[in-house]
Amino acid sequence: MVRGLAALSLALAPLGLPASAHATPAAPAAAAQTFPLSYAVGQIPVADESRAGYTRDKFKHWNSGLDVADGCNTRAEVLLAEAAEAPAVAAGCKLSGGEWLSYYDEQEVTDPGKLDIDHMVPLAEAWDSGASGWDAKRREAYANDQDAAASLVAVTARTNRQKADQDPSKWMPPAPSATCRYLAEWTATKLRWGLAADQAEIDAINVYAGGPCQTTVVHYTTAP
Repeated sequence: MVRGLAALSLALAPLGLPASAHATPAAPAAAAQTFPLSYAVGQIPVADESRAGYTRDKFKHWNSGLDVADGCNTRAEVLLAEAAEAPAVAAGCKLSGGEWLSYYDEQEVTDPGKLDIDHMVPLAEAWDSGASGWDAKRREAYANDQDAAASLVAVTARTNRQKADQDPSKWMPPAPSATCRYLAEWTATKLRWGLAADQAEIDAINVYAGGPCQTTVVHYTTAP
């Protein structure tokens, strides 16, 4: 990037114009937001949900991930990022060994094949809550979002499949220790992507926000 900017400056110099007169300024990075859960949930717009037109293949995943050159797709990159003990990586980004903690059920897992990468807000729920109005590129960005730690999480296949496409009014992680973290990450993901929630979902979160999760804090940055 530095070399590219220098070349641009040299190319513009003969014209007698500063590079800044031609270069498009970079968009400022979104500021990180931090709020108590009880306040943050109130920032989610409330709206009825609709599943009309949804199919899972409208969210392209897994794509080539953050590092196109590493040969790993998004799923593998999340596994590598979340490993408590790093797995071995063979040709074709085949992972073996390693260790993970599935926080939904407090299970230690040593076989990456027994883990799913869960979309914190499931794809179908995202569709219901506003993603139906996005273009394909934004839905792909959502489905492969590694720029926020809460968006994708490695958990046991069993808990991921129990959760399916349900929101917190219908499903919560089985481990009591996961409750407040899960609600904070769910709320953060909805706020990050500007998604709505139905009233039952808001009510369910508020039960915890006003009780055992009173001190829980939500951190998020708005998606580009």
